[in-house]
Parts: sequence; C-alpha cells; structure tokens
Amino acid sequence: MKVAVKLSINARASSHEIKSQLKVYFPLALHLLDEDSSTALAADLLLKYPSLQALQTQKPHQLRKFFSAHNCRAETKMLQRLELIQQAKPLAQDSAVIEPSVFRVQMLARQLKALLNDIAGYDKQIAQLFAAHPNRIVFENLPGAGPVLAPRLASAFGCEPKRWHSAVELATFLGVAPVRRTSGKRRTTHFRQACPKFLRQSFHEYAACSIRYCPWSQALYSNQRAKGKGHHAALRSVAFKWIRILFACWKGHVSYDQKRYLHSLQNRGSYLANAC
Repeated sequence: MKVAVKLSINARASSHEIKSQLKVYFPLALHLLDEDSSTALAADLLLKYPSLQALQTQKPHQLRKFFSAHNCRAETKMLQRLELIQQAKPLAQDSAVIEPSVFRVQMLARQLKALLNDIAGYDKQIAQLFAAHPNRIVFENLPGAGPVLAPRLASAFGCEPKRWHSAVELATFLGVAPVRRTSGKRRTTHFRQACPKFLRQSFHEYAACSIRYCPWSQALYSNQRAKGKGHHAALRSVAFKWIRILFACWKGHVSYDQKRYLHSLQNRGSYLANAC
C-alpha cells in the first residue's frame, strides 16, 4: 500500500513536469486535456501527437477515433477540441526548442503510462486484500474514508486482536498522541517525531476527510481551532478521537454506527452532541 502511494507521488511529479514542458512549446495540449496532464489520455495523446504539427496533420475522423477510444465521446466537447486544433497557432517554431521538448515530453509520458498501469495493479490488489480482511466491517463504512483511506486505516490496526492493548498505545505508536514532558514545575507538550510517518499521515488525512462528513468531527475541529490550535494540531485531535472509537470497534469487531455514537455523546452531555 505504501508503494502504491509512492507510485502516485511519482506519477504526479511526472505530470507536473509534463505540464511545465507543454507550456513552453505546446500549450494547446493542456487545453485539450482540460489542464489535467496526469491521465492515460494525456500520456497517449503526447505519445501519439507530441507537437502541434503532429496533431494538425491528422484528419478529423482520426482525431475522433482517438478521443472516442479514451471514452471522450460527448459531441459538444469533441467539436470544441476539433475547432481548437484547427485554429491553433504554434507558440514556438524553432526546432532547437521543439525537438528537445518533444523528446522530454514523450519520455515523461512513457513513465507516466507505466506508473498508471502499476498504480491500477496495486489498487486492484489492495481492493482484493481489503475485501478479504477479517476486520473489514470496522472500516468500510466510515464517514469520509472511501476505498482509498479505509484499507490504509485497516492496515494500521492489523488482523491480530491482541496486537494493541489500548487506544493510547496505538495512538502513541502512530505518532498521533502528543509527547508530554515534566521537569520540576515545568510541563511541555511536543509533536511526536519517532513514528511510522505513512501511518500517521493516513490518520491525519482521514481526520481531514471526516470533518466534511461527520458532524461531531467538524464540531471537535472547530472547537480546537477556537482554542487557538493550528489546522494540523486540530486535525490530530480529531484523529486521536477517531483512534479511540475505532479501537473499540476493532476490539468488538463491530462497524461504526454514527447514530449510536451521537446518542452516546448526548447521554454523556458532551458539547459535541450539542454542536451536532
């Protein structure tokens, strides 16, 4: 799973560099791609038509066939693309600029296409492994998790019920729990550095997603911000609470029930229930 994320990062890097190169000699390609140079359509377009000249030598029916093969069949959008290609003027005509740029863009497009294929393979394998995970029920219906973050959260907890003895132990291992030090009358709180960074980032990202779909998460985040905490510190507070909830679900092998949890907050008189 961590490898798949690194591949995605590499794909984004290739995409950014492709976009930078296209702005130098072939900006029309970005318009045709709706400014998205990270897709299979982008890679195939640039491998087949790496310059304006190569694109404008094609007949309309050939271009239609190309875009249709990439599921771009909307007639209005097709006509817009064909018109853009027909009316476009070259930004650069100097071969000393165009030829090295074409070589670079096609090299990056080949890298991007290979990465996209590998990412698709990893995504398929992750989905299969998550479908067979014994504790899938705990993570698959979390608000805001979806097919990307749910497997990442599941991998942090693992399959062995005896692996973690408490939510605090898990939060400490993940780097979400703060480090508190006492020296005499002085007490300080620090951000935890020694931890598996990818797993901590997984919970950090999930906390950010959950505040858009979960009312008590939004209330907790807003409360922490009102106390003067920064964005990331507030998200860590949300993540820490989610770890405690998920730990209980994981131990009991039950799915998270938002209505049930909100009812529990109301019974305890929590301000989070009132904010919801």
